[in-house]
Amino acid sequence: MNDFTLHPRLAGDCLTLGTLPLCRVLLMNDRTYPWLILVPQRNGIAEICELTEADQQVLIAESSSVAQAMLTLFKPDKLNIAAIGNLVPQLHVHHVARYRSDPAWPGTVWGRDRGEPYPAEQVGELLRAFLRHLPDLQASV
Repeated sequence: MNDFTLHPRLAGDCLTLGTLPLCRVLLMNDRTYPWLILVPQRNGIAEICELTEADQQVLIAESSSVAQAMLTLFKPDKLNIAAIGNLVPQLHVHHVARYRSDPAWPGTVWGRDRGEPYPAEQVGELLRAFLRHLPDLQASV
């Protein structure tokens, strides 16, 4: 997967935490919302149905593992999971922990002004927490 290219918008908005067997794991650089994005490391894919059946199964398993980790770590009121792609055509799956107290509740977080970026030490703490809950995660920060 050395030839995989991340869409520039994702690269600009996110920090790379690491990789799972299929997906690159990104942290949206906005500490307002705990928000991970899974990007299958396959070039030219816009929709889940374009993945091979085997990759579809891996994506669902990785998404479920990330969701469980986020539920455990963040204890949100709701976990929003979506593959929208209106602005970024590269297949990516958002996992956003939502709270009744967050600024966008009950609306969506899409298209809002960027919040406050994470300080480096908090990124390190989050990475260590995810490494404990996602044994297949290979760290890259």
